[in-house]
Amino acid sequence: MTRALFIDITDKEINTYIFDVGQGRYELKENRKYTPAEKYDFPAEAIDGGFDNIYLSLPAGLLNFRVLDTPFSDRERIREVLPFELDGVILGGTDKALFDDIIVGRTESKYQALAVYIEKSVVRDMLAKLNSCGADPVFITSLEVGKIVKDFSPEKLLSPLDLDDNERVALAQEEMRSPTINLRREEFAYTRDIEKTKRYFKTTAVLVTLIAFVVSAGLLFQIMTTKNEIAALKNDMRKKYQDLFPQEKNIMNEGYQLKAHMKELSGKEEIFIGVSPLDVLWKLSQIGKTSAVFYETSADRGNLILKGEAASLSDVQKVKDEIGKFFDDANISDSKTSLQGKILFTITAKEKRA
Repeated sequence: MTRALFIDITDKEINTYIFDVGQGRYELKENRKYTPAEKYDFPAEAIDGGFDNIYLSLPAGLLNFRVLDTPFSDRERIREVLPFELDGVILGGTDKALFDDIIVGRTESKYQALAVYIEKSVVRDMLAKLNSCGADPVFITSLEVGKIVKDFSPEKLLSPLDLDDNERVALAQEEMRSPTINLRREEFAYTRDIEKTKRYFKTTAVLVTLIAFVVSAGLLFQIMTTKNEIAALKNDMRKKYQDLFPQEKNIMNEGYQLKAHMKELSGKEEIFIGVSPLDVLWKLSQIGKTSAVFYETSADRGNLILKGEAASLSDVQKVKDEIGKFFDDANISDSKTSLQGKILFTITAKEKRA
């Protein structure tokens, strides 16, 4: 049996849950509360206990969210495209943020993904404070996000959750089994398991080497038998390249030269493909009267991003519905309440398909 410490940071205090872990069960042994001297400061006495594993949960208010539509459900693939999808939305660029995602809905042809991200500087400072106390959390998740995605709606991101102690403990047990998100990524990735993996790969490498000796004879035979086929393919590639570009006489590397032509054509893409700002503005002028005010509009290759503010979420919904009359895939990708009580929103859409 092992001992685990779950650190649950809220907006006002820090909770720590001590669990005995065995055979997939997490039994709560102790629950402590701390009021930090400074925000998100970790008291050393909360961590000093010789724990086998430590986990960290952040409040939803410390995180940023975007709701995106995606054609695929694989979270790894979604995480790869998030920096490109959000590059124009995140102040300072996506290289300063850590991302994770979770599927929260599905339509007939698309999946709805909740993108969660946080500034790298925040994670760096927290890990530094924890490491100074001798703690290295396995993952960084959020109990509140885990609760929100159980029955997701964008409105839940606008107001803080009120969870009692029993709910937080139950959510912590679920997160330890399978975290909803994990923001320990890139240079902040958990290293202890990586070291275990390295030792495993060293052992595996020895076995692979032995296997390689066994199969090398067969591979050599296959290489020799396919050598003529490779030469024939190269000749065929050269012939097809000459058919495409008969004016070229000095052909050294067909593949490389073809890529160069493709790069040259992609550089001219903007000449042939563009947007009509006047058409976009005319369509926006047809939207019915609401309290919504747009303060930023951008359009690129049929994609439209509108940012503004409104008096209420219902007005934002009305604007989205109006935009849907002129554009496809109109969605409220972000909404939050400002200090003045206004609803700040971001709506995305696409040019109607012909």
